[in-house]
Amino acid sequence: MRLEPGDLVAVVAPSGPVDDAALRRGTAVLEGWGLRVRVAPHVGSATGYLAGPDAARAADFTEAWADPEVRGVLCARGGYGAQRIVDLIDWERVRRAGPKVFVGSSDITALHSALAHRLGQVTYFGPMPAGTALGRDAVTTEALRQALFTGVDALTAPDGEALVPGTARGLLHGGTITLLATSLGAGEGAPPPGERIVFLEDVTEAPYRLDRSLTQLLRAGWFEGVTGIVLGSFIDCGAETELRAMLLDRLGPLGVPILWGFPAGHGRPQLTLPFGRRAELSAGRRGRLRFYD
Repeated sequence: MRLEPGDLVAVVAPSGPVDDAALRRGTAVLEGWGLRVRVAPHVGSATGYLAGPDAARAADFTEAWADPEVRGVLCARGGYGAQRIVDLIDWERVRRAGPKVFVGSSDITALHSALAHRLGQVTYFGPMPAGTALGRDAVTTEALRQALFTGVDALTAPDGEALVPGTARGLLHGGTITLLATSLGAGEGAPPPGERIVFLEDVTEAPYRLDRSLTQLLRAGWFEGVTGIVLGSFIDCGAETELRAMLLDRLGPLGVPILWGFPAGHGRPQLTLPFGRRAELSAGRRGRLRFYD
């Protein structure tokens, strides 16, 4: 699905508390594109490290998705808490409402996985209205605009590097490593079937902690069917040399192309990735993802 000027989008807060000034900046960007923006009732709430009670956050998501006038649901920010509401969402109402544009990243990985598992629809892993990049980084902002209004045909990594060179094809999915690992055992924790290209990133996790999460995913068979791996930003995740060595040690034995340095995740710029679309990965100098139907 794509948006058009005049469409109504809803902003929800499935995870952490939202900074008002950041949200105003992000909604101004969306309104500048001609979108109408509705902020869900509990977005301004805060209960410790959560944006209000679980039931309220789940209700906001359900009501936004079920509203026939709403064309897109955008998550205000990440943080923590999306996994807590997955089982409280009224998925039958969501399913009846049909596909909508969905945007979020970081902790929102849990909802990307749940929507893929329950609806099988394309979702956008990208910058959020109350995040740190939208409206502050021109490349990030334009990439989201293009994804929402015209779609994504190809994305490049100007500073990318092949840890393992090669090309691969498959369905693109993934997200934040720690969220993928802690979803194992839940319904949405199972990866989609068939050949897959996996995007992985994280923030403020030491290399040994990421090693632990990757080892858990490997031992659970989560990487079976993976044809290629795209590594995004790893902000504040320790020394780059140690991190790269660990990633290659854990993922290299899979024998698939691995691209390092794709500009998506928590850093700037933050490109918008269409999860659920088929893609071709070229892991070489720079690196490239090309999408096709």
